[in-house]
Amino acid sequence: MQLHVSKDVQQLSSTLAEWLVSHITETLEHQGRYTLALSGGSTPKMLHTLLANEPYRSRLDWAKLHIFFGDERFVPLADERNNAKMAFDTLLNFVPVPKAQIHIMQTENITPEGSALAYNSLLHEYFDNTPFTFDCIILGMGDDAHTLSLFPGKTEVIHETEKWCTSLWLEEQDMYRITLTHPVANKAKTVVFLAAGNKKAHALKEVLEGSYDPDVYPSQMIKPVPGELHFFVDEAATAEL
Repeated sequence: MQLHVSKDVQQLSSTLAEWLVSHITETLEHQGRYTLALSGGSTPKMLHTLLANEPYRSRLDWAKLHIFFGDERFVPLADERNNAKMAFDTLLNFVPVPKAQIHIMQTENITPEGSALAYNSLLHEYFDNTPFTFDCIILGMGDDAHTLSLFPGKTEVIHETEKWCTSLWLEEQDMYRITLTHPVANKAKTVVFLAAGNKKAHALKEVLEGSYDPDVYPSQMIKPVPGELHFFVDEAATAEL
């Protein structure tokens, strides 16, 4: 595990943008595509904006990127809560990734279970014959240490081992969600956690240093082997370390 600490969220976003662009560029020197899974939430917005503008935009061969999503709220694409909408509004509408290589989780004209099954099949089509899944998956971490849609107490989702994508009803939000599961994340070549702010400090401490209890701190489930694990955080998030 590598911990990257920045002064604030602005520096954090710049540090991660530089790291990600370099990682993509170096990876594409040895293979023909780069598979990237994006995170929802508010923290990635600044990263997306940086990548969509110079100097980063022109440094990437966007045509070789294949974009996926870690989880999704089961609301229409036009809904402000939709993770894919956020990614389009902040990044994907401004860079030349071929539309056929952007794989959103369908949330309209389908059931949550059907959406999860379709995404599960897509992932297996991409990765069944490869030693890794994503070249990089970017994950957020909530104040409660959830990641993806692996929420504390949702044991059937946290401990899912067969499915790479599943659906769940989240009572607290009164909605269904679609999420990748820990097995597909743990097969990634590189996992990047992104966390900022003092509200994340306790969760970060427990995930990095606490006793193993993923039913309470689901982010502890993410342990890529033999892949790399990186935490990009700001100083505020490290207040309890």
